[in-house]
Amino acid sequence: MGQPTPARSQADWWRSAVIHQVYVRSFADGDGDGTGDLAGVRAKLPYLAELGVDALWFNPWYLSPMKDGGYDVADYRAVDPAFGTLAEAEKLIAEARESGIRTIVDIVPNHVSDQHPWFRAALAGGPERELFHFRPGRGPSAELPPNDWESQFGGPAWTRVPDGAWYLHLFAPEQPDLNWAHPAVRQEHEDVLRFWFERGVAGVRIDSAALLVKDPDLPDFVEGRDPHPYVDRDELHAVYRSWRAIADTYDGIFVGEVWLPDTERFARYLRPDELHTAFNFSFLSCPWDAGRLRTSIDDTLAEHAPVGAPATWVLCNHDVTRTVTRYGRADTGFDFAAKTFGTPTDLALGTRRARAVALLSLALPGAVYLYQGEELGLPEAEIPLDRIQDPMHFRSGGTDPGRDGCRVPLPWAADAPYAGFGSREEPWLPQPEGWASYAADRQAADPGSMLSLYREALRIRPVFGEGPLTWLPAPEGVLAFARAAGPVCVVNLADTPADLPAHCRLLLSSGPLTADGRLPQDTAAWIRV
Repeated sequence: MGQPTPARSQADWWRSAVIHQVYVRSFADGDGDGTGDLAGVRAKLPYLAELGVDALWFNPWYLSPMKDGGYDVADYRAVDPAFGTLAEAEKLIAEARESGIRTIVDIVPNHVSDQHPWFRAALAGGPERELFHFRPGRGPSAELPPNDWESQFGGPAWTRVPDGAWYLHLFAPEQPDLNWAHPAVRQEHEDVLRFWFERGVAGVRIDSAALLVKDPDLPDFVEGRDPHPYVDRDELHAVYRSWRAIADTYDGIFVGEVWLPDTERFARYLRPDELHTAFNFSFLSCPWDAGRLRTSIDDTLAEHAPVGAPATWVLCNHDVTRTVTRYGRADTGFDFAAKTFGTPTDLALGTRRARAVALLSLALPGAVYLYQGEELGLPEAEIPLDRIQDPMHFRSGGTDPGRDGCRVPLPWAADAPYAGFGSREEPWLPQPEGWASYAADRQAADPGSMLSLYREALRIRPVFGEGPLTWLPAPEGVLAFARAAGPVCVVNLADTPADLPAHCRLLLSSGPLTADGRLPQDTAAWIRV
């Protein structure tokens, strides 16, 4: 096996990092009450260090009524008691850093919880209403919403309060949108950033980063209107420039959740005085098709190049159908609408492709985000109707199963209660039958497991170095590229085995080669040429 190259500099660690996403509620239950917590994460730091990740991105761990999985924040300076305490969070940040692992926290600037002190005061008629978007309704009795905007979760984006006024929420009614034209909103978020940077976090992930600023007139939605009334408005860039100045004083970094089809507009968020990185959803959205994947890779690298920002490669997250399931479907493209009940899935096919695409993503230039459980090859779980908690399910009238299927608590020990997630109470979401077969302890002992593949890939990955990508000649349906003086990555998406380029050594493959040394269908390899 190849020997890792020297560690990257401390200042630019994020440019090629592997960052493990931790959904605390489902990661590990330290106190046995059925909910994952910070104590559980701390207990698994040796596992994460052995996996070989550079940083942990935590979904919100703040005080929250949990109407949307913690993305309805009631207090940014307090840890929810279900997860632990602020002191435990500080201890986790410090202990992770001692293990060589940095921490990235999640900020949700578009909205807060309806239990946030600001919104409770606003409901009481106080001046805090100016911190939100309250408007009179339309119609003879103001019985109609102020405009026709739709919630991201379905239904109108407005809710009426007892005194007759309406407030805006682009997500659930329990998540009122903040008014970013108000200086107090900007000041509060800048103070929150300082609060967490001072506690040792290395970075901040920004939820719904392109949605903060609204057209002050709140006009009805018109398809194709430019600028959009609430997506990617130019005023946003002043917000992120002010944030960048704060982050720079702490050597902190940002990663933005920015869903934009316009690549030029997307790149503006990555200018040197704004965000460091942003999630790349084009790659995640691709079907299992060599041409489409190559186009996505080329487009991603091209849109980042003018601003000098590194690409990020993401296969799955807490909102997305898990990779094994997605690639095991007849239509392997990603679409929120594809989250339907009982979608047929070939898990063996999905697992082969998930193993191959893991090596593909880890060989590309830039940073990689790895959602918890992907290294175990977990499939999407189908949650019983009476156990679903995701508001997307309820707002859809029950037609959308929601996102709980990728949030099922992790299996750690095959022979322990609840597959080792916790010791006493049933987990907050049920684990499917057979979940223990994916347990980390069982996979750690199996050199052919998904976990062993990820561990070895992360150990070898530094040999690719920091150089650019160069495509190599390859048969139709096969992707092959080199990285500077490093190894070559070959992925076979064709229907038949493919010849590997002439090479002196096989470093790693996602599955066994054929008897005559060819690369089978749905398999990837790293080779020395």
